[in-house]
Amino acid sequence: MSLASIGVPGLIIILVIILILFGPRKLPEIGSAVGQTLAEFKKSTKEIMEDDDKEKKSESEK
Repeated sequence: MSLASIGVPGLIIILVIILILFGPRKLPEIGSAVGQTLAEFKKSTKEIMEDDDKEKKSESEK
């Protein structure tokens, strides 16, 4: 089961549960933390892919 199979109704239910658990005051903090985490993950993934590409290019030049 992947996250892509959740769909819109599933996301709405998850958001309502998060709202109930943490309350409306903590929601912006949680959203910000999730956004920063995803941005850092994307940056790290991009760096890994670039390093991998550089290694492949240097191996093909030999």
